[in-house]
Amino acid sequence: EGKGKKRNSLHDFKKTGELMLIKVNKTLEVKTKLLNTTEQCAKRCSRNKGLSFTCKAFAYDRVTKRCHWLSFNSLTNGVRKKQDHAFDLYEKKDYVRNCIIGKGADYKGTISVTKSGIQCQAWNSMIPHEH
Repeated sequence: EGKGKKRNSLHDFKKTGELMLIKVNKTLEVKTKLLNTTEQCAKRCSRNKGLSFTCKAFAYDRVTKRCHWLSFNSLTNGVRKKQDHAFDLYEKKDYVRNCIIGKGADYKGTISVTKSGIQCQAWNSMIPHEH
């Protein structure tokens, strides 16, 4: 990252074109607003600015230029995927990646068992293995 260059917030998101998420579980939250670019949507989602929930994804309506911030992603229970040519879905990589980066302190994925099926050890536990 060079001096004076701003980091593009979209780098933190995985894009899936022509897809929208529909919440079946009514407790899941969504907030929408007119915004001109996906970059503006991503920045607001990353900072959770003006949102009463942790933003895990957003869908951008290319036709109406409307951003839909989501408290859920495609892996959340109570959500279904819908093909929609007007939308592009952007999911925070931290919530959809199933690998550990670095020491794993920020891991938010869904994998909690080893390749052989053994339950993973909690990060704050020294049993059965020391770190």
